[in-house]
Amino acid sequence: MQRQFACPQCYSVAGGAELQRLRVGRHGDDLMNSGLLIFDLDGTLMDTRRDLCTGINLMRRHYGLAPLPVDTVAGYVGNGIRNLVARALQDHQASRERCAQASPVDLDEAVRINYQCYCRHLHDETVLYPGVENGVHQLHAAGYILALISNKPVEACRELLRYFKLAGLFSSVLGGDSVRELKPHPEAVLATLRSTRVDRTRTWMIGDHVTDLEAARRAGIKSVFVSYGIGAPGGEQPTQKFTTFEALTQYFTSISRRNDVRGGTAPLNNLQR
Repeated sequence: MQRQFACPQCYSVAGGAELQRLRVGRHGDDLMNSGLLIFDLDGTLMDTRRDLCTGINLMRRHYGLAPLPVDTVAGYVGNGIRNLVARALQDHQASRERCAQASPVDLDEAVRINYQCYCRHLHDETVLYPGVENGVHQLHAAGYILALISNKPVEACRELLRYFKLAGLFSSVLGGDSVRELKPHPEAVLATLRSTRVDRTRTWMIGDHVTDLEAARRAGIKSVFVSYGIGAPGGEQPTQKFTTFEALTQYFTSISRRNDVRGGTAPLNNLQR
């Protein structure tokens, strides 16, 4: 069943896009919080590959191109939708060079077409990764402030969180159109630190892609790499690695329990698995 919602008309992040935030739950001025966990979305909380592929292939049909397999499209994910669309149209550029009659693709137009197609199929086949639904509830109950940073447009992020009934757990949601610079630039991480008022020594970035890990390093916070997702760590060295969301949840809830036993929210820097 298709479900439509209001989507921005373009993914472009050029210019001073106003920060967009969801503010619920605990904030950094509450001394009882356990710290700040910033999650990526695609490949970390949700397996969005099939619906991303559907959007790409509907756009490709518009330009008379054959569909791409899911694994090919998944390999293009991680640096924002504009880059995803450009990569998915590489063969159109090659065919244009072979045929003088072929028209060039306007990338802005292609991005708009892709987004409209993707929005119509946003959660047809998207699923939460195993352990995510229970895990984020456990982390929230353990006193962590939860935030989300994605290179996906913010309204799509919010709609997916609403659809899976997770929106109320997240204190901040930023998308690729919420800030000037996409990950791996640290702008969105720094904006989240300001809005939640949590010290960076008690903040973690959790993701499946080198862009998440680089953004964390450049912002001066710790990082977690989840190996079950779409991406790879590249040359980055995360603070922790997990093969399942259940293991990630166990690790952070154990930190929270240790802090409770100690009677405060001690810095997490030196706590290792």
